[in-house]
Amino acid sequence: MAPSIRLSHAARSLFDEPLAITVQGLGPRQQVTLRTSLRDEAGELFQACARYQAGEDGELDLARCPALPGGSFSGLEPMGPLWALQPQKPFRRLVKRDVQSPFLLQLEVLEGHEAPPGRLLAEAQHERVFLRDGVRRVPVREGRIRATLFLPPGNGPFPGIIDLYGTGGGLPEYRACLLANYGFAVLALAYYGYEDLPKDMKEFHLEYFEEAVNYMLQHTQVKGPGIGLLGFSKGGDLCISMASFLKGIAATALINGSVANVGAVLRYKDVTIPPLGVNTKRIKVNESGIADIIDVLNNPLEGPDRQSFIPLEKADCRFLFIVGQDDHNWKSEFFAIEGSKRLQAHGKEKAEIVCYPGAGHYIEPPFFPMCAASIHLLVGKHVVWGGEPKAHCKAQVDAWQQIQAFFHKHLTGKPSGTSSKL
Repeated sequence: MAPSIRLSHAARSLFDEPLAITVQGLGPRQQVTLRTSLRDEAGELFQACARYQAGEDGELDLARCPALPGGSFSGLEPMGPLWALQPQKPFRRLVKRDVQSPFLLQLEVLEGHEAPPGRLLAEAQHERVFLRDGVRRVPVREGRIRATLFLPPGNGPFPGIIDLYGTGGGLPEYRACLLANYGFAVLALAYYGYEDLPKDMKEFHLEYFEEAVNYMLQHTQVKGPGIGLLGFSKGGDLCISMASFLKGIAATALINGSVANVGAVLRYKDVTIPPLGVNTKRIKVNESGIADIIDVLNNPLEGPDRQSFIPLEKADCRFLFIVGQDDHNWKSEFFAIEGSKRLQAHGKEKAEIVCYPGAGHYIEPPFFPMCAASIHLLVGKHVVWGGEPKAHCKAQVDAWQQIQAFFHKHLTGKPSGTSSKL
């Protein structure tokens, strides 16, 4: 029997779903290398290799066989071939721009453990998709709003969430559409660097975000009375500002967010919140020329920088802070703890804080490979984001469940029940 690769969900699966990988038809205890490859939409190659030894029966089941030392990962890591994918060109981060097309994953089984690898024994292709069948993608151009709304299959109404990304700008849709697969109406909202929105991060007006909140609250497919906010990095402090000043917010989840306003002036009616001060002399540059900016921001508890602390005690919602304890972008754990302290000092319910040792700044949906370093648009150079790949991957899987459970609880009053059928 010729060797062959067997995959659960034979042809396609959702990007955030586990994938069971088995190789059959090998010799007893045969040594092989499993190589996985994926090209992003610009054609850049991401690749991972792992060394294995088949069982006595000639079968290699990644759920039961540990990867041997010497490859991209080792140990019992059934999803290692995905989370360990690394760009062949340094500083590339795997992102998905067109969520309507899948990523194509190539799997190859090669003879032996040598470098370069031996002859090809088996190969397979698998589509990793972002939209479950029946999820609707609706471009939104209402008033000033530049966004995309994802609606789950069925009649609704559905619990609603606004999703904000960080300083990269544009309109990332991949997290919003993956979340919509689990029964949420999710609005991926652009706020700069997109179409006719501001080109840079100098000043933001909360009235723009208020328009988006009202759009969701009035939508016939969105279940009231309140909506959720999900923000990563700079999107996190914008979500805290929205929750603090705008009505109709029931739950706010932050992924490595700041409780101080960062990077741009924030205005709302007669309120102005200045950005937290920075000291670029505190940038550390390693021998590879990559910057570590963890100490650049001033302390929002001291001096004039206290004006940058967002008054989250005004919020009438529940907060969840997802924290990577190896975040090198800024001090996410400090921000989460200080935010929770401030809520309690004003008689509000303390925030839920979930900390992940070994996780860096870019906590993405499950199975996105960890990005250790890439260009930071505000800093204008390559920066280190932090994280240890295996721990970071586990954090992404758990955080994804925590976020869904948090929104199910506070937007529907029900525990989460997720299905994984395409």
